[in-house]
This record gives sequence, C-alpha cells and structure tokens, in this order.
Amino acid sequence: MVASAGVLVVQNTTLFVFSNDLRLGDNQALLEAASHCRHLLCLYCVDPAWFRPGRYTIKPMGAHRWAFLRETLNQLEQDLAQCQQKLLVRFQSPQKAIEQLVQAHQISTVYRSENIGFWENQSWDTLKSRFPEVTFKELPTFTLFQQDELPFPVAELPTTFTQFRKLVEQLTITKPKPRPDILPSPMPGLNYSPDQLPETVTTPHRYEDNRFAGGEQAALNHLSQYFASTAPATYKKTRNALQGRAKSTRFSPWLAHGALSARQIVEALKQYEEEQVANESTYWIFFELLWREYFQWYAAKYGSKLFHFHGIHPPRRGACYYPERFQKWCAGNTPWPIVNACMKELQVTGYLSNRGRQLVASCLVNELAMDWRYGAAWFEYQLIDYDVASNWGNWQYQAGVGADPRGPRRFNLEKQTQQYDPDGTYIKQWHGEPTFPLDSVDIADWPILPDQQQ
Repeated sequence: MVASAGVLVVQNTTLFVFSNDLRLGDNQALLEAASHCRHLLCLYCVDPAWFRPGRYTIKPMGAHRWAFLRETLNQLEQDLAQCQQKLLVRFQSPQKAIEQLVQAHQISTVYRSENIGFWENQSWDTLKSRFPEVTFKELPTFTLFQQDELPFPVAELPTTFTQFRKLVEQLTITKPKPRPDILPSPMPGLNYSPDQLPETVTTPHRYEDNRFAGGEQAALNHLSQYFASTAPATYKKTRNALQGRAKSTRFSPWLAHGALSARQIVEALKQYEEEQVANESTYWIFFELLWREYFQWYAAKYGSKLFHFHGIHPPRRGACYYPERFQKWCAGNTPWPIVNACMKELQVTGYLSNRGRQLVASCLVNELAMDWRYGAAWFEYQLIDYDVASNWGNWQYQAGVGADPRGPRRFNLEKQTQQYDPDGTYIKQWHGEPTFPLDSVDIADWPILPDQQQ
C-alpha cells in the first residue's frame, strides 16, 4: 500500500527483483515491496553474460560460484514457498527480463535492493529512462549504513579507511528487519517454470574445511554455530592463518550473495560481547566488517574507476601482460611454493584465506609485473565469495592504485612462508612444489635461451 493524500492505495502487482539480497530475513526492500501490493512477482535473473568470456578473456562466473549460487537460489525458492510465494528465474539480463515483464503485465512499480555495481546501475538507469511512467524504487540491504546515515556525502568519502573508520564506528547500526511470515500472492496466470540454466559441475569435495552450503538457512546455521563457539574471542590471533575452519569467521560467501546481512552479523556479535566476552578480537570482527563497508561506498563513489588500471591515482607504474606468466600463476606453477599452494587451493575449492589472497596478489603485481586487473578478473571467476566492491577495491589497494596512500604492497614470500607455514604442511597439502623456469618466452612471445631463463 502507498499513501496518497492521506489514503492508502494498494497497487495491483509489484515486481521485486532479487540480486545481492538472496534472503527473506533483514530484507527491507522486500518488506516494503510486499506492503505496497496485492500481487508480488519475485524475479531473479541469471545473466547469460556471466558465462561468456568478458574482461580479459575470462568468464565472470566460474563453476564454484555458480554451484553456490544455485544452492542459494534453491533455498530461496523453498523459503518463498513457505510464505506462499514463488520465484521466477529467467536466463536473461535483468534489463531485458524487466522490460518484458513490465510491458507484458502492466507492472507499475519495480523494487530492488540498492546495488553498488557500476554496470548494474547503468542498466537500472536505462530502465527508468525507458519507462518514465513506472515507479522504480531501491532500498539498502547490503551495507551496514544507509547513505543518509553517513556523516558525509558519498562524493566526500575519506580517501583512507582509517579516516572512514573514525567517522563511522560509533554510529548506531539499525537492528535487522524481521523475516516475513507471509507475502502477497504470486501474480496469477504467469508461467513460473524456470528457464534452462547452465549445468552445475558437482564433484566429490574432499576438503571439508572449505565446504560451504549455499542459502539463507546455511548462513544462519553458521552464524549461530560460530558465535556459540570460543572462536570470536581469539579471532585476531587466528585470522591470518592459511587454513583451518575455525581460524576465520567465514561469513563472506553468504555476505557476497546476500544470504546473510552485515547487520545480522553485528547483532550476533553484540550479543556475544554482552553474554560472553568483549575484547580486541571481537572488535576486530567489527573492524573487518567496516573494511567491507568502506569498499562498498568506495565503489559507489568512484564508479567505473574501480576497473581502471591506474585506479583512483595518477599513473604510478607500468605493467605488462605476459600470457605465460599469467597462466602459470592461475595454475599454481610458479617458482614460489606458497603461491602455488594458494592458487591450487583456490582452483579446487573456490575459496582462499585472506592472507593467501594478499600473497598471490603481491606475487602477480610485484614478482610477475602483471596488470593487477587480470588477477581481479581471475578472482571474480573463481571465488564463491566474489563481491564487486571488495574484490576490485582490495586489488586496487594491493596494487597501490586505490585506498592505500603508501603505494603497492610487496610481501617477502619467503618470509611469509616461514611465518605462516613454517613446517610446510599447507604447501604439502596443496602440492605447491616450485616450478622452474618462470619464463620460456619473452613478452613478445620469442623463445628465451636456456642461459637467459629465470
């Protein structure tokens, strides 16, 4: 229902477009859409472009993330059914699917959660221009804060995380919204049979440390189990470990798909601090949620610059594209065992520790002298917890063209190995044996003589 001159008016059918908010709990956009209509059409679009080579000849959607997303969508369908609703899944770009539905069914209102993605917002703006008679609404569900809660305009976002943190860490965070018990009925007369989707590749998963089940219920189970353990009280001491299920919070896959909200994590964290213990480690969980928050607003501020080679800074350094080096880095066939182990874990599981991500990024940018964007695109393809703002923002940070004013971060890979894998257990588990030489051809694809090989 919507207010008009003091009278509540019920719209006939409202279209709600799920995107990065694949949950019913703490979904303000869904709740508002449901309160304004007699019939609710819930849509999710699987974009065919995800499965075609895109930036840097790499597909945006890899097998691991697609399998996790399918599980999440299956759970969402079940949850909607409990609320007497259905999910329409289209194998189309959101822009095309929304255009067709609006035209075919005289839909007057379209809702979605706010999206940070630059290209996603361009499509949304195109729809608003094409259908000026349709009301398009979006509400924040992906961030801790709403834009009007920030103590500065997005255009004046601080240039460093530390400045941002000092301004926002004392702000009040809104409590999570309740999960609806029932939703308006589905739109009658619509064929809800899903389009034919790409198949998921299912293989036996031998590495239970990195097994994540998709969906809101799995997310809530993990949230409950994590804060029922002692792990939060020691998080700062363990967070840099290369492996170990209890070493980090591991919320990121569900956060990235919106099966869990950052506000739900903060609520559980506050309860843990009130009932168990509040210390430097529990604060550090909140600290890292603020890092995630910073990158969301960073992406909102800089738009397409998130994908520029020079990022948000004037040119600082050059880089080349060595096809052989990039392929060896992707496959984990480099002279650095720790990098090889990390890249092979990523390839097998679709997940990698934060420390591992920093090490392989440093290797690509500094040791291999590669364009950082190829690494970011490879992570987009592989990671089940891919989030556009966090991924590309972190790669800019690592390459020295983003939010870090100190320039590129270079890790001493041998020292890092001694510190985080002193007995070689991790390298042995993931078969990270070094591969020599680094190059067999030069950048122009000319063979390198044996005495010239590195």
